[in-house]
Amino acid sequence: MSDIPNTPNEINVERKNLRKTMDESKSEEILDKEFIPHFFPTYRISRKLYPLPILIVVICAGLLAYATYVIAGIQIEGGYVSEAEYGATAGLINGLIFTAMAAISSFIIIFVVKRKGIDVLKYIFGGVFGFISFFLTLFFGQILLYLYFYNKPETEAVITSYYISYYILLIGTGILTTLMIYKYFTTFSLFTKNLIVLYIGLLIGALLGVMMPLWTTLAVLIGISCWDIYAVKAKRGPIRNMIDIASKDSLDDKLSEEELKEKLESGEIAYDTSKLEIGIGDLAFYSMLTSSALILTGSIIIMILTSIAIIIGTGITIQGLKKNKILPGLPISIFLGIGTMLLSWYILYNVNFMVYFFESIFY
Repeated sequence: MSDIPNTPNEINVERKNLRKTMDESKSEEILDKEFIPHFFPTYRISRKLYPLPILIVVICAGLLAYATYVIAGIQIEGGYVSEAEYGATAGLINGLIFTAMAAISSFIIIFVVKRKGIDVLKYIFGGVFGFISFFLTLFFGQILLYLYFYNKPETEAVITSYYISYYILLIGTGILTTLMIYKYFTTFSLFTKNLIVLYIGLLIGALLGVMMPLWTTLAVLIGISCWDIYAVKAKRGPIRNMIDIASKDSLDDKLSEEELKEKLESGEIAYDTSKLEIGIGDLAFYSMLTSSALILTGSIIIMILTSIAIIIGTGITIQGLKKNKILPGLPISIFLGIGTMLLSWYILYNVNFMVYFFESIFY
């Protein structure tokens, strides 16, 4: 031990180290987020693996959309007003209509939930998922069936095989849909539930990617993203109300809203983000954007860049979950994805134009 007294600088260093040690010794209270009922259509996953479901839906939906729109040549223009006639104005009107429909249906659902209880959602989800899974499975199944028989000679055996395959598809789709809905509401297997959420999400995303032209796609995604902000963050937002009803017995409800906010801001408490729940709507609209990027631009590079932007946006959103019970999953990811798609499309178009220009000069 040295007999030389500590200098002022050494004393300051010791004080800083002591303060740091004291701060580190304080353990923040972690609030569990296991308040969402099992039958809610969310994909549950570890935070470290959150890109996995996004990658699965964007790849599968992109392949389905490309096979339908490009290979099979089935090009259906969705929307209530035709873009072919009215251009961007039609896209804006379609976006407003789709957003209004989402808002109205959300308020109707929360009204019914407040009257009948949270369990009524089981029947709502069951009916909607049954309808979607049956008709979209049948739709895309027919596309794949058509592509399989497309280049085969039109012999009697081939035609008979086609009709037999169609009836097998029809019956199989009915059985699959019934089994899927039954398992969704009876099983507690996380893998089974996640698989169903992924499947329905990618079907919706692929269909929207096929049907919606450029301006309608942009208007719908922007409109739904803005609605997502209100539905989750506003005091009267239907999604926030639904989550509050489902989590009324959770730990954070023992604190007042002001106390909870103060403790979250000070770092005394934080929400557990080791496990995440990604909504089926988020997955559907992520895959809608990437499918549209592939179809509209014809470039897999742009689709990949858009997917990366969506994953980055989701990661940014996740960072805010420590101080928020729930956050809208669409806005940051969709806005980054749209910006990336448009910018990369513009750059790629100009690069291709310059390459074509110089090739025409020198060759």
